[in-house]
Amino acid sequence: GVLHEDLRLLLDTALPPKRKKVVLGVGDAKMGAAVLEELGVQCQTGGVVAELMRGIRLHFPALVRGLTAQSAAKAQLGLGHSYSRAKVKFNVHRVDNMIIQSISLLDQLDKDINTFSMRVREWYGYHFPELIKIVPENSMYCRVAKFIGNRRELSEESLEGLEEIVMDSAKAQAILEASRSSMGMDISPLDLINIESFSRRVISLSDYRKGLQEYLRSKMSQVAPSLSALIGEVVGARLISHAGSLTNLAKYPASTVQILGAEKALFR
Repeated sequence: GVLHEDLRLLLDTALPPKRKKVVLGVGDAKMGAAVLEELGVQCQTGGVVAELMRGIRLHFPALVRGLTAQSAAKAQLGLGHSYSRAKVKFNVHRVDNMIIQSISLLDQLDKDINTFSMRVREWYGYHFPELIKIVPENSMYCRVAKFIGNRRELSEESLEGLEEIVMDSAKAQAILEASRSSMGMDISPLDLINIESFSRRVISLSDYRKGLQEYLRSKMSQVAPSLSALIGEVVGARLISHAGSLTNLAKYPASTVQILGAEKALFR
């Protein structure tokens, strides 16, 4: 709806001097109003103008000397690319997208860590079943399993290292005593290497999850500080993810926000 300088120049050179008798066919009604206001040329939109424009567009290579259908297609492609590039470059939801991706990845990591930790528990549980009751927390269990390895090699000297992991001297002592009277089966060195390797993977995933949560916290404090203060970073990020962007969330009525994430249950 804005008359560009190039277009004004084109119309000035192409239109005849007596402009009162001229009727200009324009595709966009807003543009027509702008041309009428600035150049004083009578404009017509819709109906026959649309049909004429369609015809011109179809036979454009035949009407313009030196223009082939191939070069016209290239020009259209170039315009499409630059339009898309501008759209992406000036996307107002840029930061929101990072938050949406982070919260999705965080949820996926939680699922994966839980699944893998259960696998480590079952696997290592054959060798040292009593450890599960003493260390119920997933990430810590993997660290302890990796540290202990073969329970028969656990001695008083390892107590200090255990205490560092479980951060509780009573728990460390309980693990040591349980290892001496454990009813678990013996395990081969090759199996132990496999379990240790898998535990290392789970631990690295847990560490990455902590880093990602910090990243999400800092992003949320920049993008939606009020929302974070009200309901916390993770729930706030989930709401933004459900809404699609912070702008959408801000426009929602309270009744919509209330059921976000529970649509299935509501409509059931």
